[in-house]
Amino acid sequence: MSFFIKKKVVDRERTNGSVRGNKRKGADDKTTATKAKRKQTIQRDDEISSDSEKESDGERGKKEEENDLEVEETAQEKKLRLTKLYLEQLRTEEEDKADDRAFRHDVIADRLQDELMEQSGTLQRQIAKELRLPGPGAVRVLRGHQLPIVCLVISPDSKHIFSASKDCTLIKWDVESGRRVLSVPGLKKKDKSGVDGHAAHVLCMAISSDGKYLATGDRDNLILLWNPATMQLLHTFKGHRDAVSGLCFRKGTHQLYSASHDRSVKVWNVDERAYVETLFGHQDAIMGLDCLARERCVTAGGRDRSVRVWKILEESQLVFHGHAGSIDCIQLINEEHMVSGADDGSLALWGLHKKRPLATVQKAHGMLGEPGLEQPQWITSVAAMLNSDVVASGSHDGHIRLWKCGASFKSLEPLFTVPLSGFINVLAFSSCGSFLVAGVGQEHRLGRWWRMKEAKNAICIIPLVRDATRNPEAAAVEEPKT
Repeated sequence: MSFFIKKKVVDRERTNGSVRGNKRKGADDKTTATKAKRKQTIQRDDEISSDSEKESDGERGKKEEENDLEVEETAQEKKLRLTKLYLEQLRTEEEDKADDRAFRHDVIADRLQDELMEQSGTLQRQIAKELRLPGPGAVRVLRGHQLPIVCLVISPDSKHIFSASKDCTLIKWDVESGRRVLSVPGLKKKDKSGVDGHAAHVLCMAISSDGKYLATGDRDNLILLWNPATMQLLHTFKGHRDAVSGLCFRKGTHQLYSASHDRSVKVWNVDERAYVETLFGHQDAIMGLDCLARERCVTAGGRDRSVRVWKILEESQLVFHGHAGSIDCIQLINEEHMVSGADDGSLALWGLHKKRPLATVQKAHGMLGEPGLEQPQWITSVAAMLNSDVVASGSHDGHIRLWKCGASFKSLEPLFTVPLSGFINVLAFSSCGSFLVAGVGQEHRLGRWWRMKEAKNAICIIPLVRDATRNPEAAAVEEPKT
């Protein structure tokens, strides 16, 4: 009986072993096939990746070179490299201009010298001897405001004019066509319906050097910030206690200076929509303000008869005296010189290193009144062509007068006059130097003392015609920049 049991056990073991062997054999075969497939897949991936690596070898090489350059390049080497790139860019720009203007000297050296002189305030391009009186009918007239023009600015690219008047409206004009592009109507009362605009006379405006912001100030003590492209209101600055009479953006920045009849100058950060600080010093209402690239501004102090230069960083100010009447307008010619006009009829040329005018023209626009009761016609506006020897002045004698600044800004000589009836409330030269814009009104911008009925409330564009025969080197004179 045990024999049979052993045999069954042996047979069972053999059967189980064969089955297990078959199972193991099948599993081994499956495992081998799977491994083979994986191996083929890995080989394919390796082949694909190697191909892609071959294709991107050039790009990787460039990236590695750039990374190595960034890692190995020192600050001094980076500065030298950027300087070389800048000089190469200047050379390219000036060579393009040289093809048109036939320069015969090193344009790069002249460009760098001009930039250095501009920063130091000694640059004075000789443009006055080229200018001549525009012919009859050359002056273009733009009409759209119902009341006298009070202030205006020209866009940095000289393609648009922004103007404001006593009717509280703002208008954007196209220079080439003379048409209105956009307008913001004035508000007769405080409108609570969310309508944007001025409810009081706009007295001043300014545009940033990149054309991104337009600022306007009114008699309600408000400064409104606009998008010049769409004339959409961006922000309202509050802080002055009286009418805002002067606005100016620091060149190359979004730092805004404002002047007011409250006798203060305020500094604003437009990007942050924030107030920065307030400057005090004038003893009467401030009537005008201007600035350039330096962190400083100049103001005309009205009846305190002073011109002040505010040094923001040093927290100090320079005081200048020279006019016998109220100083109503002021404009910088460059970083070191400026021109101002007063109601005593005098036009003064200043340098920052002397407390008295370098040159003064008394009765610059003649006399007004009956014999024995004559009074000088006050200067209502001044303008300067940046970094040149040309300035302009306006009054209500029926003429705009252009002047030449002598050597070292020590004299003012008359060039010619442009007949224009009415109060010349504002003047502005285009950044390209090709035209002068005048804002004309039947009344003075600050009051209604009398009215000139024969005048028209309009904007006049006066072309500045240049006669190259008067200046043989005219082709080598670069146009003024913004």
